Amino acid sequence: MDQASITRYIVEAFAQVHTDTSTADTFFFYSSYRKLPFATLVTHDTDFDHASHLDRPDVFGLNVGIGRETFRSFFGPRRAGGGESPYDFTALDRVMPHPVYGAMHWVCVLNPSETTFRTVQPLLAEAYDRAVRMHARATITAQTPADADAPPTLQESASPPERAPKA
Repeated sequence: MDQASITRYIVEAFAQVHTDTSTADTFFFYSSYRKLPFATLVTHDTDFDHASHLDRPDVFGLNVGIGRETFRSFFGPRRAGGGESPYDFTALDRVMPHPVYGAMHWVCVLNPSETTFRTVQPLLAEAYDRAVRMHARATITAQTPADADAPPTLQESASPPERAPKA
């Protein structure tokens, strides 16, 4: 599959997807929630990922942020700390932990085939659903005054009671 086909799938399969293409890469966001994309298409090495060697001709990476349990079902528990990775992050058409953001449950696949993309589609749906939930939480938080449930401050509780006007 190519980048255009993947972009078209994401935009058509999920409601209210906004793309940011202000750089050479494409970031996929739900609605106005622009704090964290749920997926990215990256076309070149970045400060955050040299391991994938995306500067090769016609190579791109599809990155998807999924939940912990799904991540573990693919790769098992990840151990923190050094050591050699069992993954060849330059390999094409393989779903693997992202070389940098795998610790945050992001997966990557370089140049996915149609078969591999079918494996990734449910991961995209999960990532999208997570973005929808994050947006909903952010919206609720923004609409709820921070001190709505807070007890009165000392100054508020020490205020004299209001008096009825004199007749």
